[in-house]
Amino acid sequence: MKSLRQYVKEASESKTAVAHFNISNLEGFWAVVKAAQVVSKEIGLTNEQTIPVIIGTSEGEREVIGLDQAVALVQSLRVKGQPVFLNADHTYSFEKVKEALDAGYDMAIFDGAKLSMEENIIEAKKCVEYAKDLMQKTGRDILIEGELGYIGQSSKVLDAIPDGASLSVDSLTKPEDAIRFVNETGVDLLAPAVGNFHGMLRGGVDPALNIEAVASVYNVVKIPLVLHGASGNSAEDVKKSIENGVGIVHVSTELRFAYTQALRKYLAENTDENTPYKITASAGLAMQKVAEEKIRIDLRL
Repeated sequence: MKSLRQYVKEASESKTAVAHFNISNLEGFWAVVKAAQVVSKEIGLTNEQTIPVIIGTSEGEREVIGLDQAVALVQSLRVKGQPVFLNADHTYSFEKVKEALDAGYDMAIFDGAKLSMEENIIEAKKCVEYAKDLMQKTGRDILIEGELGYIGQSSKVLDAIPDGASLSVDSLTKPEDAIRFVNETGVDLLAPAVGNFHGMLRGGVDPALNIEAVASVYNVVKIPLVLHGASGNSAEDVKKSIENGVGIVHVSTELRFAYTQALRKYLAENTDENTPYKITASAGLAMQKVAEEKIRIDLRL
C-alpha cells in the first residue's frame, strides 16, 4: 500500500485533496470508512483502489478512544487493503506528539498557533526531528504538520467567529512567515489561517475563504497545505482552495452536528428503546452521509 505521503502528493498533483475527519466514537470510525467505500464504488474503483481517508483524533478524543485502540482500528482496515490513515490532530506539546507517534500514528500536527513564532518553530522542529529518527529506526513513513495563524479551537456551532480568529487580511498567515516557518522547522505540511476557523456558524454557512491567501502561501512554501475548520465552508470555496494548494481538508463539526441531531431525533421518537447500537444507528448513518459529500467535494466531483 502507498504511504500517506504518496497519497497526499498524488492528490496535490491532481488538484484534489485527501479528506480528514475527526472521530470520538466507533460510529464515527465506521461512518468515515463506509463513506470512503461508497464514493470509491461510485467512481468505479476496486477494493484495492479505495479512496484514501485520514481519521483524526485530538488530544481529548485520544483520551476517550485510546491511542493503541485507535491504531488497532485503523490497522484492521489497512491489512485488508483499505488506505485509512491516522493523525494526531491538534497536539499542543512535543511530549503528546511523541506519545502518538510511538503508538503508531501516521502523522501528527504540532499546534503552536497560540505561541510566538520563535516558540512555535522550536517545538515544531523538535517534532520533525523526532519523527525523522523514528522513521530511521522503524522504517515507517511519518508526516509532521505545523500550524501558523490562529483559527480558534472549538468544534461547536457558533453564533460568532471565535475570539482571536479574525478574518482581516492582517490576521491571515503571511507568506514571508510561512516560508520562514517551513524552512526552519522542516514540516511536511502546513496549516495556515486563510479565513477559516474551527467550528461553524449557526445556519451552516461560514464567510468565504481567502483563496488569494491560500495561493500566496502555497506559492512560497511549495508543500501541501491543510485546510482546518472546513465545516460550514461552501463546496465552491473548498474546491478553489484545493486548486490553489490545499492537499488535506479537515471536517469535524459537521459530523458532530449530524450525529447529535440524528440522535436527538431518534431518542425523541423511540422513548422505549434501550439498545445502544439501535439508538446510534441513525446517527452513524447521518455522519456517513456528511462524510460522503465531503469526500466528493475534496475529489472535486
